[in-house]
Amino acid sequence: MPYHIMTPRFPLGRTVATPGALALGIDLAFYMRRHHCGDWGDGLCEEDKQANETSLTDGTRLLSCYHVGNARRIYIITEADRSLTTTLLPEEY
Repeated sequence: MPYHIMTPRFPLGRTVATPGALALGIDLAFYMRRHHCGDWGDGLCEEDKQANETSLTDGTRLLSCYHVGNARRIYIITEADRSLTTTLLPEEY
């Protein structure tokens, strides 16, 4: 069975999570690693995923969206200057 080695694609800067994301009680690092390696998640359309790919070269904001069970989602956003990456719930956006 083939496997994929995930390699970081951009700097995360400082990493933080909102109280709502922390309250989910899930391993946020798992999703952060996916984001860091360019796996934009299962909650974005193809246009948004392509926008992220463009953002890797033009230096704009990066957004990932992951389904985390029970119809819950989390967003992970890396700022354009790559100084900060935040994990949050959609309602905290």
